[in-house]
Amino acid sequence: MTADEILTLGPSPKKKSSARGRKRSKTPADVRVEKISGAFSTESTAQVGTGATQRKVMQKAYWFAEEGEPDKDGTRVILVQPLNSNNVPTGNKEPVLLPEFLSRFSAEIEFYQTEVFPRMIELKETIVRAEGQRDQGAFYSAQFEYESALGIDLHNVRANFGLGLTYLSRGETAKAEDIFKRLVALDAAFAPEHKHLFNEFGISLRKSGLTTQAVEYYSRALDITEDDENLFYNIARAYCERGDEAECRENLQRALDLDPNMDVALRFMAFLDGKAG
Repeated sequence: MTADEILTLGPSPKKKSSARGRKRSKTPADVRVEKISGAFSTESTAQVGTGATQRKVMQKAYWFAEEGEPDKDGTRVILVQPLNSNNVPTGNKEPVLLPEFLSRFSAEIEFYQTEVFPRMIELKETIVRAEGQRDQGAFYSAQFEYESALGIDLHNVRANFGLGLTYLSRGETAKAEDIFKRLVALDAAFAPEHKHLFNEFGISLRKSGLTTQAVEYYSRALDITEDDENLFYNIARAYCERGDEAECRENLQRALDLDPNMDVALRFMAFLDGKAG
């Protein structure tokens, strides 16, 4: 996203026809519909004070919004995140259908240009520097950059994963456990775009001897998705290293139920069968 790609609101949705059975009209192929992205605000009223001093005040909240995939009916969906005190989006994304979004949210173009966008770029560049340092094995420099990123957004998924991996690489398991506790509370940590970091962190927990944490970590992911054979395979590995063969076999079987041809799971099960024989 560049500073020029600010807040573009596509055409307002047409009112639904009252005629039953009539199909939703489609946007003509030659009409370009810009996707919504940028900073927005909402306003609400609240009561403050008591008795004779009670009064209503207007409260304003700021959000970052970007358009996601449409819902099953084709209605445009906007994903909104609150802005923190540093004016960067943080926390989980809330889906809002376009008609509701247009009625509740107001565009904040100047605020986005002067405050939100520069801070988002600063955060991104800090994380990129941290990841470069970690890739080079410069773990103390990486730690400094990751902590700087978390100073901007404590709940940033990439920064938390990166700092946790940095601690694990240095053998600082107590500090890594603190990061682990933060990550398991973040739904966004288990989103598809973070899958490579999620996998790397889980494997590093297991290899660092934190098998109980690895099991809890993968179990947390299963709360969000239960149709990922790789998750069941990874949790089976963690149970195996804890010495719990029954749970190991159960999770391996669940991986194979999802993918009967999963080679690593088949070989792992064969290893367990051979050991038992």
